[in-house]
Amino acid sequence: MSIKKTRVHLRRQTWVAKNGEVAKGWRQVDATGVPLGRLATEIATVLMGKHRPEYTPHVDTGEFVIVTNASQIGLTGKKGEQKLRLRYTGYPGGLKAETYNTVRERAPEKLIEDAVRRMLPKNRLGRRMLTKLKVYPGADHPHKGVNAVELKI
Repeated sequence: MSIKKTRVHLRRQTWVAKNGEVAKGWRQVDATGVPLGRLATEIATVLMGKHRPEYTPHVDTGEFVIVTNASQIGLTGKKGEQKLRLRYTGYPGGLKAETYNTVRERAPEKLIEDAVRRMLPKNRLGRRMLTKLKVYPGADHPHKGVNAVELKI
């Protein structure tokens, strides 16, 4: 009598995150002197959740990000005088342009929000991720009660 050997195939299954399964944390970053692009890439990574091992592309696995001192963001070279922020009003001849230095003086949170928005996915999920970004021109913010972990850049 012969004994037939059978092989047991163990399948490793990939864990996929689902909505509501991943706990959302808070991160805080000080933008004083940090170059705009370097700051925006780190923030976009945290908002998407790519810094976590349970990252899933079609699920919002990111965390909330608080940016303080946005008015002191760093711009390398002559970008402050030469780079333009363009917006269109929707009317003929309605293209408005202003330099990054004037935007930094008037509304510094717009510089960071625009840079991060362009690095996020261009769909509904990306728009939902952008709502988790909180940018403030000064050092004080209304999210003192949350235990925000410092994001080092």
